[in-house]
Amino acid sequence: MSHHIVEVEDLRYTYPDKTAAVQGISFRIHHGESVAIVGANGAGKSTLLLHLNGYLSPTEGKVRIGDYPLTPKTLQEVRRSVGMVFQDPDDQLFMPTVFDDVAFGPLNLGLPEEEVRKRVEEALAEVEAGHLKDRPPYKLSGGEKRAVAIASVLSMSPDILVMDEPTTGLDPRARRRLIEILRGFHHTKIIATHDLDLVLDLCERTIVIHDGRVTADGPTSEIFQDDELLDRSHLEKPLAMQGCPVCGK
Repeated sequence: MSHHIVEVEDLRYTYPDKTAAVQGISFRIHHGESVAIVGANGAGKSTLLLHLNGYLSPTEGKVRIGDYPLTPKTLQEVRRSVGMVFQDPDDQLFMPTVFDDVAFGPLNLGLPEEEVRKRVEEALAEVEAGHLKDRPPYKLSGGEKRAVAIASVLSMSPDILVMDEPTTGLDPRARRRLIEILRGFHHTKIIATHDLDLVLDLCERTIVIHDGRVTADGPTSEIFQDDELLDRSHLEKPLAMQGCPVCGK
């Protein structure tokens, strides 16, 4: 199913202030993979993700989503395939009610009103937020906003789900619920995060980025056992892999 493939080739991006954020990144992600993008603050994770849905255009290099090279002409088609959940839900929720926010994407696809309503109800049910549909987003808790932001993407029926720091600001219960939601999404997932325990739970493959470059790409279990790599990348082992601070076991 080639339309699910994500391919990045020698991607480079320099901000207007001359900051080189991404410096020659290449990888290929296949249908159904769950892939983590990890790295310290400023490594280039968010900049990279913003290229996968066309929010940024490469200074050099190429991005391909399935059969489409990412260009201004293919942008609309790519955004139908790639659903992006931003780090801050407030960047994604802007309509008067939750229902309106989740309906916004399907309406812009030109879908019939009945189909839009069905998609909204199904997406909200999937994140257990149906009871919030008439609420204004600004009155929701952080966890509720995150759930609604995900629903607003799921209502578009994307083939590929891209998420930037999805657990930021979530309490433990909301975080666990988010993991359950993401486990239920059986297409391709690309998750940039500092939450390495989340990566252990969800992603069989991890790409490590440091100073805008890929420094490792492989099975998550192997990446997280490489102490030298983690230290060079300014990362700590997931808590689940660390020894007890008291007994050392």
